[in-house]
Amino acid sequence: MTTLSPPRRENRLWLVVRDWRGLASAGYLVVLAALALLAPVVTAHEPNAQNFDAILAPAGTPGYLLGSDDLGRDVLSRLIHGAQASLLASFLAVGVALLIGIPLGLVAGYLGGIVDSAVMRVVDTLLSFPAIILAIAITAALQPSLVNSMVSVGIVFAPSVARLMRAQVLAVKEETYVEAARSFGSRGRHLVLRHLVPNAIQPVLVQSSLLLAHALIAEASLSFLGLGVQPPDPSWGSMLARAYTFLYQAPLQMLVPGIAIAATALAFNVLGDVAQQALDPRRNR
Repeated sequence: MTTLSPPRRENRLWLVVRDWRGLASAGYLVVLAALALLAPVVTAHEPNAQNFDAILAPAGTPGYLLGSDDLGRDVLSRLIHGAQASLLASFLAVGVALLIGIPLGLVAGYLGGIVDSAVMRVVDTLLSFPAIILAIAITAALQPSLVNSMVSVGIVFAPSVARLMRAQVLAVKEETYVEAARSFGSRGRHLVLRHLVPNAIQPVLVQSSLLLAHALIAEASLSFLGLGVQPPDPSWGSMLARAYTFLYQAPLQMLVPGIAIAATALAFNVLGDVAQQALDPRRNR
């Protein structure tokens, strides 16, 4: 005797991989992360090694595939080593934003009333400032460094995460299954962790992918202004700042990190868009 099993839902990860955009973006980010981790092995030069006989060498020079900067440092080696700082900065900023924003949004949406009003007024106050200006102000108040600048960017991103999480919690807690859980005695921590968070967190995870792109650009902006990665350590933003001075003599030096920033930000954005489609329950077969 055979039994009929209920139809299985299509795996969400498979939906991301099946989309060629998601596959291409994920593949690019995996390769970039692997190069960043293996930078000491795959690069021909130390990122800060200077060769005064090869100052502003053009691309294709033997030993300098993408040329060298004004101090004779290999652009390709600094680009790969700079990926470490740029990727780390992006994930650090988004991690700080999630650690601050998710609990605030959850508390505001679940408790409501005076708590909700107080939290939202703080969120509205922070959102009223231009993001990059607020990040610069926080970083300037601290000692300029990669960690401090990304913590400030995470604080700037946290209000948008909190607002989205609050909106999702307000919507989910009115659902029928949550009312049913309450009728069966589910309260407090069990209700929040078992029913509210799993069903409200998906849009926040999609937003975190989009925030990675914003964090990457914010890191480049702060490093360009001298508030992020400090010389002589490489990052894509600091490479842009250094190359800007010699834009007319060696334009490729500015073009290379600019393309790297644009391509990585595009990969994060596309991956977030594909993940949003994959997490949409209406895509269930």
